[in-house]
Amino acid sequence: MSIKSSFQSVMAATGLHNRSWFPALAVGVSLLKSLFIGAYHSTDFEVHRNWLAVTYSLPVSRWYHENTSEWTLDYPPLFAWFEFGLSQVAQHFDGNMLLVENLNYSSPSTVLFQRLSVIITDLVFMYATRECCRCVQDQKGSQDILNQPPFILAVLLLWNFGLLIVDHIHFQYNGFLFGFLLLSVAKHLQSQHLQGALLFSILLNLKHIYLYVAPAYGVYLLRSYCFTQDHTDGSIRWSSFSLVRLLALGGIVASVCALSFGPFIIMGQLPQVLSRLFPFKRGLCHAYWAPNVWALYNVLDKGLATLGESPPPSSVTWSLRRSFPEPAVASIWRRPRGARGFLRCLLLCALGSFLFGWHVHEKAILIAILPLSFLAVESREDAGIFLVLTTTGHYSLFPLLFTPPEFLIKVVLMLLFTIYSVTALRKLHRPLEVMYLLGLVSVAIACEVVFPLSPWQQKLPFLPLLVTSVYCSVGVCYSFLHLYITLLRQHKKPKQP
Repeated sequence: MSIKSSFQSVMAATGLHNRSWFPALAVGVSLLKSLFIGAYHSTDFEVHRNWLAVTYSLPVSRWYHENTSEWTLDYPPLFAWFEFGLSQVAQHFDGNMLLVENLNYSSPSTVLFQRLSVIITDLVFMYATRECCRCVQDQKGSQDILNQPPFILAVLLLWNFGLLIVDHIHFQYNGFLFGFLLLSVAKHLQSQHLQGALLFSILLNLKHIYLYVAPAYGVYLLRSYCFTQDHTDGSIRWSSFSLVRLLALGGIVASVCALSFGPFIIMGQLPQVLSRLFPFKRGLCHAYWAPNVWALYNVLDKGLATLGESPPPSSVTWSLRRSFPEPAVASIWRRPRGARGFLRCLLLCALGSFLFGWHVHEKAILIAILPLSFLAVESREDAGIFLVLTTTGHYSLFPLLFTPPEFLIKVVLMLLFTIYSVTALRKLHRPLEVMYLLGLVSVAIACEVVFPLSPWQQKLPFLPLLVTSVYCSVGVCYSFLHLYITLLRQHKKPKQP
């Protein structure tokens, strides 16, 4: 027996759960992350350093009142406890980072600790990716591991360009959080619904931005888990409703929330915590406009204001924001299509909230990109939209890294990820999509190379941000509308007997 045939026999015997290539991918990306330890870091680095200091140095009763720094604690209590746990290790690196009054403190030991904390907590994301890969089937008859959906999915998730630059250069803990989201999705795909509900409840109490996708979870679990029988006519019959299952789900959610918010409710601080979590005094848009509907609206507003006209009323757009998720959740209620229908609903809720949400950060596009990765390896149509959305969404993150030393890093990383995505999925065939994505090259050259050398840099310093945001908004809106129309078509299809 040849070496090649022996290898194939071993792979066939071990199956999906023991693939030897997964540890290699995980170790490789971890080594790459370690190269960014000395790179530029944003104000989010100071945000999390301050939270380490607050949770370590102050009693719990003062966590959500402390305001020495402008970067006050504004994540749910479970994340505060996560920071507290990190601070117990941080004291062994540099105790000065844990002093509340040490604003903008970034000693070499502090930088090393915080960078390593992101890399190590990414183990949650790696485990979640492995579980997601278990849910994707190999292509029958193909012996090429590199072209198999599980391998492609692992690369798209582990080596995601957005996560690499947002977490390991810009600085955040998105990988750790997305680990809970993907692991929750994987558990639902594996029909382990209580575990999936528990993981999502924990996630909501770590970062409340994931309320974006809570409607998908609520409707899916109520329809597909609490109703124990699936009737051929699709009708809802309350005789098949399981109160025990509903109470089990409710007990899980209530227990996690009680663990998270309970101490602050007892101390009478719930209103203070909620005021930190939902600071509606902030403007509708973030400083750098996320590539969504509001970016297009703002340009239209300014253009019409210049002409002396009134812009369209924002109430119309607000109504659209409320109505867009409805067909998605209605689809999985009326016609349950299993966990993949739930995943599509989750994706549309995330993307709809990104497009029409309040004070949306550009980084939130990853909430849509990562779940779409799963669908892209299984569906030709979803793969095409994935390539548009991921390229557009990732390029919209370019302004996060504006220092010269990181210019080459972000360009090379994005090119490598985009080229791999296109070649692995091989689904980009629509001429309009190709032309739009090629236009990103022109935008990049104009904003990143030409503009800094032009006299406009002093007169219109924010022009590149505006151009980037508006151009990327077109691609994100196109992707959402395409996914939305596809869902509506499926929603109208007659049921199979």
